[in-house]
Amino acid sequence: MTSVPPYRIKVPLLLGGSGARELAPMLIELGFDAKVASEELGVASAVKMCRSVMIKGLEAMVIECFTTARAYGVEDAVLASLAETYPGINWEKQGAYFFQRVIEHGRRSEEVREVAETVREIGLSPWSAQGIAERQAWVADLADEGLFGPKGTREFARSPDWRTEADRILGKLNRRE
Repeated sequence: MTSVPPYRIKVPLLLGGSGARELAPMLIELGFDAKVASEELGVASAVKMCRSVMIKGLEAMVIECFTTARAYGVEDAVLASLAETYPGINWEKQGAYFFQRVIEHGRRSEEVREVAETVREIGLSPWSAQGIAERQAWVADLADEGLFGPKGTREFARSPDWRTEADRILGKLNRRE
């Protein structure tokens, strides 16, 4: 239900289906953080899919917002405005984290395409989920091209400052003109 690296085996797991209640104690005994969402099949998946609209959407929006703000030279004003509106979030730190996550794991766009299907299944047009998938895939393509450094190295996607990554993106965009 969240990023694996900081939690490792303790990453929160949601279980669902008829065998979930029997499986949970075994996984907990092994050291996992397993919780039963429902004995009904699909409930745990629905939680994960709905959560992904928000989490991956925030990542995509931060990349789009911060990179655009950087291009116009208004990033400090935008960050100040965000901090005023949402004072509990350190936007500098969160921005760097979101950039790193999408650069490193941009292929999660396939998951977001599945999220779009989940949204579509209830009759709602998945405008946000489709846009999120496109932004995530676009950044993944840039990463595959080596824009953020060689994949598989310690330097890949490890900038402590989102501005470095935004500048790389902007440099790539400016080369297309």
